[in-house]
This record gives sequence, structure tokens and C-alpha cells, in this order.
Amino acid sequence: MLTPGLRTILGRGAFLLCPCVLATAGSVLTTGAEAGRAGQHNEFRVCADPNNLPFSNERREGFENKIAELIAAELNATVTYTWWPQRRGFIRNTLRQRVCDVVMGIPSSYELVLPTKPYYRSTYVFVYRKDKGFEIRSLDDPILRTVKIGVHVIGDDYANSPPAHALGTRNIVQNVVGYSVYGDYSEENPPARIVDAVAAGEIDVAIVWGPIAGYFAKRQSVPLELAPVTPTIDLPFLPFVYDISMGVRREDEALKAELEEVLDRKGAEIRKILEDYGVPFVEVARRP
Repeated sequence: MLTPGLRTILGRGAFLLCPCVLATAGSVLTTGAEAGRAGQHNEFRVCADPNNLPFSNERREGFENKIAELIAAELNATVTYTWWPQRRGFIRNTLRQRVCDVVMGIPSSYELVLPTKPYYRSTYVFVYRKDKGFEIRSLDDPILRTVKIGVHVIGDDYANSPPAHALGTRNIVQNVVGYSVYGDYSEENPPARIVDAVAAGEIDVAIVWGPIAGYFAKRQSVPLELAPVTPTIDLPFLPFVYDISMGVRREDEALKAELEEVLDRKGAEIRKILEDYGVPFVEVARRP
């Protein structure tokens, strides 16, 4: 998935982004290039990263893989993938080239695609060992000036993620350690290194996008605590909570509509998949 932070920063400078289309005879789910043609093949064509758990990998072990399979089954289709690392040029080399049709996870405000309605909302979290005895909840907690903090940095130019920006505005910099969200792509699951570092005691606390933290924290040999970051928006405008949607090409309105129908029908099953992967949720406040 295009991870939030990557969109904030891709949008103004970085988001860990940090993944299609169904083409069937008689279905409105056809690609822009294929729309209106007869005899469509029954495929749900997904653009995805082959090494980006908990979101996706080539063995189809991520939660976006599982959700893609659920949607394809609902549409009597077979999932096929175009694999591409989710870095700069991902949308240009996949969705815009029409080699695939759906990115399974993007921030709902991501400008390069047409987003569906959100299917989950998550947050950045503090991650630390339970045996540390911390109770960190706020970016303004004085302890953040004395402990070693890990944050993800994005891109070869080490553009700052939202946590790095927020700490920088508070002049908390000398005790901050950057971990590339892309990491060493020759290894499995590069984004996990920051959570591994917390468990190993190399850093005291990390500020991590929730789905990454929730998934990899459960796989450590020591118990880790996860606490949502507050404030949820660091003024004037730096969000730590993001709505996540699926993304299609801007002209594929019919595909968006059909995906949203599936999201409505399968919402409970999708949420169960997300829960199984440890995704922390932020509920949408209901308006009176």
C-alpha cells in the first residue's frame, strides 16, 4: 500500500505508500482501454508491491492480497498481478500504463488516482517495549526529548515522514534515528526494520504507520506496546490519521462504483481480515 506519510510527502514533498480491474462480459468493471468490447476475460487486475508486508507480497500473504481475493471472488473473477515496487513512478508504470487497474491501498486524498470510499481508517502509533514502563501518548510528552526515537524516512533523498516533520518542529532532532521505509529491498519486508530495532533495544520508541506496527509487533519475541499518536492533526496541517481507499484511473468511474458496492457488501469480512493482521483502527466520528 502507499503508506500515509508517503502521500503527505509525495503530495508535498513524501507517504509510505505506502497496491485491479475486473474485465468481464456484461460487467461494468472493464478497463478504460477495454470498455465496451465484447468477450472480456474474467480478471481482477491488481497493481501491487511484491515485497511489502503486511500489505502485499509475491506469495500473496498480505492483507491487501486477501482483500483482493475476496473482491475477485465476489465478482466471479481471478486475481492477476502486475508487480512493481511502490516507489516513485509506481502509478505511472502500472495504473497509467493500463497493465493493471486497481491499487488496493491508497490514502483517500491521493491526487494521482480516483479513490473509492474509504474501507478503513488508521493512525500512526508509538511503539515501545512494555518492559520500559513508558506511557507515551503525545508528541508533546517531555520524555521524547531524552529517549532514542526511530522514524521512517522516505525516498533516496530521505524526505521526512509526518513523525519526522512533527519532531523537527519541536526541535527534537539529536536523538532521532531515521530508517528508510524502503530499506534493503533484497531482504524480506524492509519496513519491519524499525519495529525490529525497538524489540532489540536499539531504539527506545518508534513512531510508525499503524498497519506496519500492528503486524510486525505481534511477531517480536518481546511484548511491545502500541499507542495512537496525539494530536491526530499536528497544526497547522500535518495529519497522523488517514482514511484508506482503493484507487483506479480517474476516468474509471464505473469501476469505482462497482468496487464500492462490493465494499458495502463485504465490509464486515474486510474488517475481519484487517483485524487478523493487527491493523489499528480509528473510528469515524458520527455526526448528529
